[in-house]
Parts: sequence; structure tokens; C-alpha cells
Amino acid sequence: MASVADSAIAPPRRQRSAVLRFVGRLFREKPLGAAGAVVFVLFLFCGLFADLLAPYGMNQISPINRLKPPSLQFPFGTDNLGRDMLSRCLYGAQLSVIIGFCAAGLATLISVVLGILTGYLGGKFDLVTQRFVDAWMSFPDLIILIVVVSVLGPGMPQIIGTLGLLLGIAGSRIIRSAVVSVRENMYVHAAQSTGASTFRILWRHILPNVMPPVIVLFTTRVGVVILVESGLSFLGLGVPPPAPTWGGMLSGAGRTFMYQGPWLALAPGLCLTVVVYATNMFGDALRDLLDPRMRGSR
Repeated sequence: MASVADSAIAPPRRQRSAVLRFVGRLFREKPLGAAGAVVFVLFLFCGLFADLLAPYGMNQISPINRLKPPSLQFPFGTDNLGRDMLSRCLYGAQLSVIIGFCAAGLATLISVVLGILTGYLGGKFDLVTQRFVDAWMSFPDLIILIVVVSVLGPGMPQIIGTLGLLLGIAGSRIIRSAVVSVRENMYVHAAQSTGASTFRILWRHILPNVMPPVIVLFTTRVGVVILVESGLSFLGLGVPPPAPTWGGMLSGAGRTFMYQGPWLALAPGLCLTVVVYATNMFGDALRDLLDPRMRGSR
């Protein structure tokens, strides 16, 4: 009975030790990527618990505190209506978390499905699909986003769906290249020779071996989505007011009252810069640690 209990407890322990070893390698070999991971986790935490962390409401107006500089009471200052910039940045992080993770998740799912199918099946299906991907990538992303938002109206579902399609179809090329190299391995040929179904081969042999580029693709897509959403909000085509977005804060009061209160543009601009840079550094570190071809370069 003791041996059975030990065998049942051993796999979770091995998994925990593998995670701890990976985290140790991240902090030891990639300090910049580890710092990006800390900022990424902090950004995720602020986005999930913005309602609890924000000291004031996102649209709580206080005319007596109009254009107050950063202080202990208002660490990021206040805007032209007396709203706390720290609270608005935290609620903006919440919107960025929702849009970034949903759009990046949808884009990664589309990239995985298209990349695995075209890379493994090949033939005419691969040829036709890749020509469609080439045609899709020839259209400017910003123009497509502006057209879709102009037709359907600004809103979160429109941005998530459009960005998921744009980034997902374009990113399938990366997954396809990984699948093409994996499908020639001996274990795939062995599974085919034993009569394994196509779904089983894709699920048990192809997908686990292309997970490193999938993870990296997801992390980099989060930063891209946040930047694109901020650009749309800056142009007035993102999430409509009164929802506070980082791009909307840069475009509205941040641009109008920039000389009277520089913190109106600095606060959301620094949040946007730090989060996107940290996300990209974290994704780059994950690529170096998860890609077995990079291990020999040390």
C-alpha cells in the first residue's frame, strides 16, 4: 500500500520540481526575461483585481482635485476632471488583460489548427491554404481593423474577433514550419506504421512537440494585441468611453492638457511601454529556454 501511495504522489512532485527547475533556469540564465515575467505577472494581477486595488472609481469625478500633480494621495496625479489616474490605469490594465488574452488565445488557436493541418497533411490542401494566407497577409492590418470597426461599430467583441483572425491566420505560417520539421521524425513514422489515426498522431505526437513555439507565439501576441488596441483607442475606434483605455487616455485629456499636466500622458504611456516590453522579453526568454536547438548555443 505504501508503494502504491508513493507512486500516486510521485508524478505531481516531479511536475512541481520540473516547474521549479524551469523557473530557476529562467532567473539564472535569462535575468531580463525573468524581470519581464515578473512585470507580466504583476500586470495580470493588476488587471484581474483592479476593482480591489483601485483606490477610487474609474470615472469618479472630483472637480476640486482637478489636474493635481502626483502625490501620496494621488500617486499618478489627476486628470482635467479630477479623476485619479492610478485608478484609471488599473482599470485600463483590466481591459488590456481581457482583450489581450482573449484575442491572443483566439489567434493562437487559429494558428495551431491551420498550422498543424497544413503542415501535416501537405499536398494540395497545404498549397491552397498557404496561398490564401499569402493573400490575407497582403492586406494592411490597420486598414482591415478600421473598416471592420467602422461597419460594426467600436466595441470589445469586434476588436477581439478581428485581431484573432488577423493574427491567427498570419501566425499559422510559424506553426506550419514547426510541424513540417516534426512530422519527419521517426516516432511519427512509427505511429503511422502501427496504424494510428490522423487525429491521434496530431494530438499525441505533433501538438506536444510544437508547444514551445505555440507558447512563444501566444506571449508575443499578447503584446501585439495590447499595442493595436491602444492604437485603435487613440484613434477613437477602440473600446468606447467611459471605459478607460491606455490609448484613449493618451488621445483625450493626455493630448489636450499635456503641457499643463505631463503626467496625463506619461502615466498611461509608461504603463503601455513597460507592459509590452516586458511581455516581449518574457516571450523571447521562453523561446530560448524551450527551444532545444538553442540549448547548444550556451
